[in-house]
Amino acid sequence: MRKYWYRRILIMIVTFLIAVGGGYYLTEYQQSKLKAEVNASTAQGNMVIPGGMPIGIYMETEGVMVLGTDSITAEDGMNYEPAANLVKEGDYIVALNDRAIHDKSELIETVNGLGDDEVILRVRRAEQYMNIRMKPVRQNARECKLGIWVRDNAQGLGTITFLNTDSHFGALGHGIHDVDTNTLLEINEGTVYETSIKDIQKGQNGTPGGMEGIIVYNNYNVLGNITRNTDCGIFGTIDRIDALFTDQTPIETASKEEIVEGPATIRCAVEGTVKDYHIRVTKIDKNADEVNKGIVIEVTDKNLLAVTGGIVQGMSGSPIIQNGKLIGAVTHVFVQDAARGYGIFIEDMLKNVEF
Repeated sequence: MRKYWYRRILIMIVTFLIAVGGGYYLTEYQQSKLKAEVNASTAQGNMVIPGGMPIGIYMETEGVMVLGTDSITAEDGMNYEPAANLVKEGDYIVALNDRAIHDKSELIETVNGLGDDEVILRVRRAEQYMNIRMKPVRQNARECKLGIWVRDNAQGLGTITFLNTDSHFGALGHGIHDVDTNTLLEINEGTVYETSIKDIQKGQNGTPGGMEGIIVYNNYNVLGNITRNTDCGIFGTIDRIDALFTDQTPIETASKEEIVEGPATIRCAVEGTVKDYHIRVTKIDKNADEVNKGIVIEVTDKNLLAVTGGIVQGMSGSPIIQNGKLIGAVTHVFVQDAARGYGIFIEDMLKNVEF
């Protein structure tokens, strides 16, 4: 990755605020075993290694994302809002005067080097690109500003759901949205890191709880790469499989038609190690309005309720297992009932990876 902080150790304690949300590869034996099982059970489902482990997440946007506009006090003491009604929340600035913009530091550097002439912003809005002409405001001899609030990255922690035969993973079960605009972040690249759980804030009815983790952003803790951020979760590849998956026993995935209301388990590491906890599937909605709310679950496990109060932020992506098959992943908590929440069908997550 390009960023300067990537060349030094940066230790951060984070709480994931998304709403709820030795070897480097599989050995040849493990790959052949998995692929043989896949070939033998194609009619019944895919074989994957279930997750349940927490992961640190860092993602960079493709360009810089516009959060909003603001007024600027110029050298003459007057207030101006140069970007008003020109850019919108959720736009991505990808170039300025034909210079590609990758992050905030590049944008600031380029703007400060401008004269007093108009500039042309290259902006991506949804699927369309457009050129926007505007005049920056000079605050002093060294600083010019566009009056635009921007963001270029997102970070936090979540839970990995599965790994397939080609080292492709799925996690979270829902997309990562910008906290200010609530739009799905369009990413240029991302990284998965090792993390450890520091603390659990127990959920209560009306107040969702959360997991706090320690993430050390350096080369030694990199586990893999994030390539996609979708409404069904984040997806990419894991390089250091043995560092993340202590249990590499594959299980079969279930189709929507195989899921039934009744007992099931979720797999997560809220007590420091990956464990299975008892839940009930209380509703199955194959035609839900939101893709990551097709399953309704209720935590029944006394130990999990004692530790977390139910479902907490950071548990997004925890595998849901029923009758020995992976049926989905935890995605959201009911704010007014911490013991209940939503899940996504594994069938929908698998559409975003290749087997």
